[in-house]
Amino acid sequence: QVQLVESGGGLVQPGGSLRLSCAASGILFSIHRMGWYRQAPGKQRELVADISSGDINTYADSVKGRFTIARNGAKNQLFLQMNSLKPEDTAVYYCNYKGLMADYWGQGTQVTVSS
Repeated sequence: QVQLVESGGGLVQPGGSLRLSCAASGILFSIHRMGWYRQAPGKQRELVADISSGDINTYADSVKGRFTIARNGAKNQLFLQMNSLKPEDTAVYYCNYKGLMADYWGQGTQVTVSS
């Protein structure tokens, strides 16, 4: 089992920055991919960015050049640096860890971009 706890969300003005963190605990050796997803009201959950065990990153087109995903070597911390935030980035952001047999999700953290 893997437990994930997100933090770092909040209210920020357009153009501002936030850094999300995800703390992982449990059995992590089988985790091969970690990522951030988001879900805005009335919309489906979507991939924002993810990173493989080999440090290959992928980003949604909407966040390329503005967001950066990173992790530590032990895979127990995952980060998302979000710069130049836009109102359309407003959503609940979820941390996701993919194991060989299961997907694990955090409880989510709210990000609101508004003036």
